[in-house]
Amino acid sequence: MSVLPIVTVGDPVLRQRAQAVSADELASPGFQAFVDDLITTMRAAGGAGLAANQVADLRRVAVIEVGANHPRYPYKPAIPLTVIINPSIEPIDSETAMINEGCLSVPDLRGEAERSVSVRVDYLDRAGVPHSEIRRGLTAGTFQHEVDHLNGVMFLDRVRDPTTFMTWEQFETHHKDAFVARARALVARVGS
Repeated sequence: MSVLPIVTVGDPVLRQRAQAVSADELASPGFQAFVDDLITTMRAAGGAGLAANQVADLRRVAVIEVGANHPRYPYKPAIPLTVIINPSIEPIDSETAMINEGCLSVPDLRGEAERSVSVRVDYLDRAGVPHSEIRRGLTAGTFQHEVDHLNGVMFLDRVRDPTTFMTWEQFETHHKDAFVARARALVARVGS
């Protein structure tokens, strides 16, 4: 397993739509090794998720994982390691929330992105088994962030108010407590 280089904002690959993975490719040792590399890279970078576009690969696959003691996102509910292949996502109602997001491909920048509070995510896992799941709250936001990447969309595009852009340091110093209180209230109300 290898740690792959993560491309950053401005690289054209981040604005391209990833292509569906065929059943034959999904079953191939090369693709499975790539999934392992994606997981290793996400964990090494301390991310909550990583899409193939972010390592300059245009296959429609992303990985998501948040541990109970995740160092960058201790306020996020745990998400067990989830590999999503050929995902699609749709809101199940009209409720949205502003979520303070960052991205491994946009180093040291955060902003308030509008996200659907409840979504249905359809995808294949790495064994090719189909899943259809309802995700809510901050977890819904994480899934939307990664599927956006696969569609060539970045969280920067979801920030409606540019005055909410901030560095990690400024988030920690001035904004974290208020956001964590909002996030915990959202999780208490709708679940993870």
